[in-house]
Amino acid sequence: MAFGVVSMTIVPLSSSSSYSSCLSYVRKRPLLRSLSVGVHCSSISRDLSLTTERLGNGDAMTGGAFDFYKATTSLTERSISTSKKVTLVRHGLSTWNEESRVQGSSDLSLLTETGVLQAEKCRRALTNINFDRCFASPISRAKSTAEVLWQGREEELVFLDSLKEAHLFFLEGMKNVDAKKIYPKEYTTWREDPAKFCVNGVYPLRKIWVTAREAWREILLSPGENFVVVTHKSILRALICTALGLGPERFRSVEINNGGISVFKFNEKGEAMLQSLNMTAHMYSDHTYLY
Repeated sequence: MAFGVVSMTIVPLSSSSSYSSCLSYVRKRPLLRSLSVGVHCSSISRDLSLTTERLGNGDAMTGGAFDFYKATTSLTERSISTSKKVTLVRHGLSTWNEESRVQGSSDLSLLTETGVLQAEKCRRALTNINFDRCFASPISRAKSTAEVLWQGREEELVFLDSLKEAHLFFLEGMKNVDAKKIYPKEYTTWREDPAKFCVNGVYPLRKIWVTAREAWREILLSPGENFVVVTHKSILRALICTALGLGPERFRSVEINNGGISVFKFNEKGEAMLQSLNMTAHMYSDHTYLY
């Protein structure tokens, strides 16, 4: 017999023992009601009455969570007025991305023509979503992306210093191949064990973990329920990891492409649920997100 069910109770029409191989029980949840349908088991010749669970509003469950009461650690350390949704967007391709340079907090890297097109793709992909506010890094490559993405919206852009990229000192502006030759120890540490990368007693990654938490508090304590945030790769990694309760040692476990979109939902305790990570369908098609 080859069939399976999820979140459903199979009730036999008779007490015949020939049905025992098809029986399964799942405890019914509150606020759910039943729907009976027929199911044919390949190992027997009779039909069974199948009870599946539905939400109180009549919508069938698809296996996703229908409530959200508890997650990891609160990012606000106090209750917020309402649940919120935050969409994170990485800036479009920049000149230093294209030249394979270490960018960091430098403001000398600008959006390329391709980067502008990527920002426009993000705008179209999110055009049907009613955002209350857009937060962005004031560094030009993120600022320019946000200006394209937010075009036509009424609310003004909000620029936060806490969304600036990590400061990488003498590595900034260097081509990766040159940085590896000139500063082999420091560059290798940054690439392979970034949590231990240190310059004059300063740990850039540990510092950006602090600013990521500051950014989350500023965003989540702002009026509104649906926000979009435009910023840089390293701070995005820090935002994602801090929301999930992960430390700096997990920095490179998350990849975010230029124009990549990630989505978090927050409950009223300020706890995070990751809904989407680094979505890029809109980069290759006219895909529009409707969440």
